Amino acid sequence: MRARRLAAPWVIPVLAPPIRDGAMLFDDLGRITVLGRDAVDEVPAPPGVHAEYFPNAVLLPGLVNAHTHLELTGLGPLPDEPDFPSWIRKLRALKSERTEEQFRAAAERGVRDCWAAGVTTIADTGDTGAVARALHRLGGRGLVFQEVFGPHPDQCEESLDGLKAAIARLKQYASPNGVRLGVSPHAPYTVSGPLYRAVAKWAREEEMPIALHLAESRDESLLLADVTGGFADAWTQRDIPAPGPLGMSPVSWVDCHMGLDFDTLCIHAVRVDAADIALMAARKVTVAHCPLSNRAHAHGDAPLAAMLAAGIEVGVGTDSVLSVGTLDLIAEARTARRIAGVSAARALELITHEAAVAIGYDDVAGSLRAGGLADVAAISLSGEMDDPIEDILTGQGTVLATFVGGREVYRRGNG
Repeated sequence: MRARRLAAPWVIPVLAPPIRDGAMLFDDLGRITVLGRDAVDEVPAPPGVHAEYFPNAVLLPGLVNAHTHLELTGLGPLPDEPDFPSWIRKLRALKSERTEEQFRAAAERGVRDCWAAGVTTIADTGDTGAVARALHRLGGRGLVFQEVFGPHPDQCEESLDGLKAAIARLKQYASPNGVRLGVSPHAPYTVSGPLYRAVAKWAREEEMPIALHLAESRDESLLLADVTGGFADAWTQRDIPAPGPLGMSPVSWVDCHMGLDFDTLCIHAVRVDAADIALMAARKVTVAHCPLSNRAHAHGDAPLAAMLAAGIEVGVGTDSVLSVGTLDLIAEARTARRIAGVSAARALELITHEAAVAIGYDDVAGSLRAGGLADVAAISLSGEMDDPIEDILTGQGTVLATFVGGREVYRRGNG
C-alpha cells in the first residue's frame, strides 16, 4: 500500500463541517494523518507521495451498509410470489441448489459490488460463511452474522451446536479492523423461543453481537398474535407447536425470550408501534432500516421518524439484491429521508456514522478524521456544488473511486 494525498472541491468528514476545497493525506498504513483545506500549509504534499485531485466531486467516508445478504448475489430474480412466506420458501429452495463454489463467487461479487457503490463496511447475515471468507480474501471490512434456524423447540440443541461449529470455522477470518463475527437467530418465524434464549446466552458469554429479522411482515405478526397467516400455516403443516406466549408483538415476544439489549441489531422493524419503540429505546437496541426492500415486499414503511425521535440508533441497509435488485445505498438513504422527513445531512449520517454506530463499527468507520482509517469514497457532483450533501442525496452522482484502509479497491472504468 502506498501513501496518498487526495483532494476535491468538497470533503465531508460527517462529524465535522464540510470542507470546501478540501484534501487529506494518508500514510502507507492506511490511516489519515492530515485532513483540511487543499493547501500545503494545511495538508502537506510530501515528495514521492501519490497525489490525486477529483474535480467536480466530493470525498466522504466510505458508506456503511447496515444489512446485506451478499451470498445471495446473482441468485435471482425470483418469480412473483403471492405472499412473503411463499417468497421465503422459494428463496430457501433456490439456495439449496447452489454449490459452495457458487456461494463463494456470489459473495466476492457482492463485496466488489459494494465497493462500486462506495460502501466500505457492511453488516451481512448468511448461513454459508461465504461472506466472511470473501471479505478476508479481498481485504474487505464487515460484521458477519452467522445465521441459525430452528422453529421447533426440539431442534434447539442441534441448532446451537451447529452455530457454535460454524463460528469456530469462521474465527480464522476474523480481525479487529476487518471481519468481525456475530450471530443471527434468523426471525421469529424460523426460530423457537428456547433457541432464542440459548443463542442469546451463548453469544453474550462470547461477547458477540446479535442480529435478527424482526417485525418485518404481517404474517410474522399474525403468527405470534394468534397463530394465523402464512407462516402459521407452514408451522401447522410441519407439526411445529405454537410460539407461546401468544398475543404479543414481535418485539415484545423476542424480548420475552432472549431479552433485547444494546448488543442487538433489529433488522427491518416495520410493524412496530409506540410501545414497541419505547421498549426498543429502553433496551438500547439498534435498527437496520431497509426502506426499498420493505416496499418491494409490500410490508409498508417503518416508523423511522418515531424511532429516530426516540433516540434509537438507526443504520440504513440494502437487504439482498433479490429484494431490490441493487446495492445502491444512496438510493436507500434518499427513500429513508422522504419517509422520516429529515435533512440531507441526517440522511447521509444514516449511511455513514449512524450506521457505523448501529453495527458497532464507529471506532473504524463512518467518518473522516485524523488518525482514523482511510475508508473513502469519491463521488461526482451534478449540481452547483453549493450544498454538496444535498447534491449527493438528490443528484445522480457516480462513484469514481473507493478506498478501504487507504487501499484502492474500486476505480470507475477499471472493470
